Amino acid sequence: MDTIVPHSSDANSTEKAKENGLVVPPKQLDAGAMFVLKSRGTWLHSGYHLTAAIVAPALLSLPFAIALMGWVGGVIALTMAALVTFYSYNLLSLVLEHQAHLGKRQLRFRDMAHDILGPGWGKYFVGPLQLGICYGAVIACTLLGGQSLKFIYLLSRPNGNMQLSHFIVIFGCLTLVMAQMPSFHSLRHINLVSLILCLCYCACTTAGAIYIGNSKKAPPKNYSVTGVGENRMFGFFNAISIIATTYGNGIIPEIQATIAPPVKGKMFKGLLVCYAMVISTFFSVGISGYWAFGNESQSSVLQNFMLNGRPLVPKWFLLMTNIFTFIQVSAVSLVYLQPTNVVLERKFADPKLDQFALRNVVPRLITRSISVIIATTIAAMLPFFGDIMALFGAFGCIPLDFILPMVFYNVTFKPSKRSLIFWGNSSIAVVSTVLSLVGAVASVRQIVLDAKTYRLFANM
Repeated sequence: MDTIVPHSSDANSTEKAKENGLVVPPKQLDAGAMFVLKSRGTWLHSGYHLTAAIVAPALLSLPFAIALMGWVGGVIALTMAALVTFYSYNLLSLVLEHQAHLGKRQLRFRDMAHDILGPGWGKYFVGPLQLGICYGAVIACTLLGGQSLKFIYLLSRPNGNMQLSHFIVIFGCLTLVMAQMPSFHSLRHINLVSLILCLCYCACTTAGAIYIGNSKKAPPKNYSVTGVGENRMFGFFNAISIIATTYGNGIIPEIQATIAPPVKGKMFKGLLVCYAMVISTFFSVGISGYWAFGNESQSSVLQNFMLNGRPLVPKWFLLMTNIFTFIQVSAVSLVYLQPTNVVLERKFADPKLDQFALRNVVPRLITRSISVIIATTIAAMLPFFGDIMALFGAFGCIPLDFILPMVFYNVTFKPSKRSLIFWGNSSIAVVSTVLSLVGAVASVRQIVLDAKTYRLFANM
């Protein structure tokens, strides 16, 4: 890869760029790219980041999604989503490598849209969409972390009177401290621990489902798809939104930006690490959970491990599983904070000074703390945020992960309109657009149906 020689007037920025391993012209680097997206990692580190972004506790909803589609539809949807997302993420990586080879290494999703589709696409569509999805994921992680803490608390003190909002605040305090990690690259060891933890709680969930399914305490199994007419149809499309959101990433360019140049081929190796984890966890949890509980599968399969307030597995086992989940979701929230951190650093930090200069440390501490406090407050206020996140997934995850990669590749490489890859990419983009629109309608319908149960700061 060619390195562009900087102008002599950019001496300070040049040193920062060399320190961070970046190869774009230093004059193009703002503080967000320079400080948060340091390019020092290896392909293995990218595998850790990818796994933390995709293999998250949201996968515990996969048995519920399969229940809305049945055995055949559910397994086919899981398989197709795995194939299409692996393909689309690899296309994004190839486009990024091509741009880097041309001397224009793109570090953010909005940069890709800006250079490939035009300035308006990056500024007014892709940038805000990605930021909204990622910040929404932080809120959802904060809510899930609070729910996990509450579950652990009630296991040890069944008659305890602490509210869900209390546990969300506790989780938020943990996130507030960890959010001060200076760069995406600095999360590499945390994300390695995250990878190990998600293997642990998925193994526990699978083993627990098999144990319950074979025990005398097992609930009756019914694999028929519930609902008739429009209810069944909307349930099917809602399941597609859930699966798409579970496989969603939305920060592929930011993850690839953490890799030290030359980047060629490294992201593909990271994707192989990630999808080895995806296949082993998504399918084991989804299939074992649906096998054990059928169409009674809850929005989180761990809820099925309790029946009338009593655990169907040993209490220590359920406690251990939830502790693994709680710790791992804290790492996931840090990963999805990175696009917000990039924006904040770009706005308030000075790229001409050292990252740890007082002038940069103080604004970083204040702005990141405010960001986490706002996310925690929203999570506590809206404990039904999961329904809203399904809508975000339909509007955000599908465009970012299923549509734009196809468009970027076709626009960048301009394959022949008679070629299989052109029509394959175009077909995936069109079908995904339809699914996104229908999924959004299904999500809005679900919000309307559940609205009567919504209450601010509810103790759910």
